[in-house]
Amino acid sequence: MTKKLFIFGLGYSGLEIARLAMAEGWNVAGTITSAEKAERLAAEGIDTHLFDGTASFSARALDDASHVLCTIAPGTAGDPVLRTDSVRGRGVRWLGYLSTTGVYGDHDGGWVDETTPSRPDQPRSIERLAAERVWQAMDATIFRLPGIYGPGRSAIDRVKAGTAQRIDKPGQVFSRIHVADIAAAVLAAMMRPSSGRIYNVADDLPASNSEVIAYACELLGVPIPPIIPWAEVAPTMSAMARSFYAENRRVRNERLKHELGVTLRYPTYREGLRAIADAS
Repeated sequence: MTKKLFIFGLGYSGLEIARLAMAEGWNVAGTITSAEKAERLAAEGIDTHLFDGTASFSARALDDASHVLCTIAPGTAGDPVLRTDSVRGRGVRWLGYLSTTGVYGDHDGGWVDETTPSRPDQPRSIERLAAERVWQAMDATIFRLPGIYGPGRSAIDRVKAGTAQRIDKPGQVFSRIHVADIAAAVLAAMMRPSSGRIYNVADDLPASNSEVIAYACELLGVPIPPIIPWAEVAPTMSAMARSFYAENRRVRNERLKHELGVTLRYPTYREGLRAIADAS
């Protein structure tokens, strides 16, 4: 059986998925947005194709793909991959789509699961839900992701860079997921296909920004910065950053564990940050 995975979007999560798939014996190809990445990924054995979301894309790149995953976010003009019309009718055995838990909207700190109605408020989440529904209609497996962190993109890195802030917005929590656990979830779903199924890929412990930054400081042995009240910091934040604090929810992951048999390598931010700190 041919095991060829094509990934639209070899970015932070896409590349982690690609590397895990290759370690498990898959041939992997995918898209990149600039030629400078091509040589490095070729050295890893990944076949790359230029696609920046606006240029044309040759569907022939998918000719021998058995599995196709899209990690690219949509924009105001819609999903760039769907606009190419390169996936429909290809006869691939499995389709996957990385979405966001933002499609649930604000739940005032309450828990959501895959049966919770999708009522997004943020424009980017509204766009994501529209794309998600098209992919689901094509029988793609949908992975809803909260805040993604991992090596090079974590509270450890922000503390080291001196940019970490402990923001206090009473009652505000965020769900998170380590990039390695995203990859494991996708590979598990590829081995247990379930057309159109939705999975929340989140860890077990939603937590506030201030808790996570404090723990990162403890791991690094540096002073914990003071709490900054939300009302004080909000006017200085970007519109994108403020939008993350506009919603508050906790994300359940039981379906991921029970149906796909996934055991999280980093079940909370503590294990994830400790591993990043130990490796740095």
